Amino acid sequence: MHKESVLKRAREGNVKFIRLQFTDILGVLKSISITMDQLEKALDGELMFDGSSIEGFVRIEESDMYLRPDPNTFLILPWTSRNSPSRTARLICDIYDSHGDPFVGCPRYALKRVLNEAAEAGYTMQVGPEPEFFMFHVDEEGAPTLETNDKASYFDLPPVDKGEEARLDMVETLQSMGFEIEASHHEMAPGQHEIDFKYMDALTTADNIVTFRIVVRTVAQQHGLHATFMPKPIYGIAGSGMHMHISLFKDGENVFYDPGQEDGLSDACHYFIAGILEHARAIAAITNPTVNSYKRLVPGYEAPVYIAWSHRNRSPLVRIPARRGLGTRIEVRNPDPSCNPYLGLAVLLKAGLDGIKQKKRPPAPVEQNIYEMDLAARKQHHIDSLPENLYEAVNELTQDTLVQAALGPHIYPKFVKAKMKEWEQYSSQVYDWEIQEYLEKF
Repeated sequence: MHKESVLKRAREGNVKFIRLQFTDILGVLKSISITMDQLEKALDGELMFDGSSIEGFVRIEESDMYLRPDPNTFLILPWTSRNSPSRTARLICDIYDSHGDPFVGCPRYALKRVLNEAAEAGYTMQVGPEPEFFMFHVDEEGAPTLETNDKASYFDLPPVDKGEEARLDMVETLQSMGFEIEASHHEMAPGQHEIDFKYMDALTTADNIVTFRIVVRTVAQQHGLHATFMPKPIYGIAGSGMHMHISLFKDGENVFYDPGQEDGLSDACHYFIAGILEHARAIAAITNPTVNSYKRLVPGYEAPVYIAWSHRNRSPLVRIPARRGLGTRIEVRNPDPSCNPYLGLAVLLKAGLDGIKQKKRPPAPVEQNIYEMDLAARKQHHIDSLPENLYEAVNELTQDTLVQAALGPHIYPKFVKAKMKEWEQYSSQVYDWEIQEYLEKF
């Protein structure tokens, strides 16, 4: 879309307010609202904001920054017109510095940089995410509780699945915004749900993920519920993941597919897998970026713990779905929905491209259930583990120059600083488990 198309759609849609959206380095969505009479100025990239107030951006003496909306992201928010004839739209923005250059601390720009590297080699990246989330009741004051709104499990139907009405409203809202929804269903844990939307190019997919999260939370609120993308809100049940289905295309052909190979996978696909496996421990700091993320990455709940790949089973980090031809892809299973999708896709692509460039070969696929292997068997198959906690993951990131390069010289140190602060705050707290375990014992 072009500037004129956006202005026309906004006028015809009776838009009064426009939310200019972007994420900080942690993936938290931010927004500045403008009125319709400022839209043309915004589309010309003339609106400034204070970047010093945003996590991981700039110091106060470097605070003047520009928002440049991407016209292709223009959407009229369907829930904003219910009680008013005027409507609200949104535009996702790129951040520019005061000199008019792309801001290296903008997560969207970080992804664009790596996508440009892929484009120079002739590749485009296609991604289909599988985001999961929980819905909980709220208390009398509207604060979220940990009381799930059902006791259903995988693929259950109403009346056991009491969240279906809210989930279907989410699907209809997403469809009205242009999403092509492929499936929605109840997940394994009580109160847990999944909505899958069709794969798109990587930048559009990252934009769609941040949009998806705000739609899900808004619609849940309309049903008197709280939706959360926290990876592991409740001990003892499955956590929420966001598996990423990834493929590369060149000249309209899926370069991961080779009908001449026994498994239907090309050399490029094997190289890409090898790149991801080699850098998986550092990548985890980005795709699993919270203290809570590692409460999900434990054996017993189908979440990947071990760095391996497979054609069939779901215990390794990377799985190859059965479809071949245009739909040939890899499924990276460790990302969770708390990650910044721009940064998550940037580091996965950077690692995969390096595997292709260096023609790295992955280890042999592991077709047996790794959870049932003992340590000796895992060592025999050269199977390493993902980091056990955020501190370990960030430490891996500080030693991996390739993943650092994907983030860039601004985001990398800011991200590490933020995550080490998070770990230190977590480590210094005293938790209920410790009181129960030690108060009377010692």
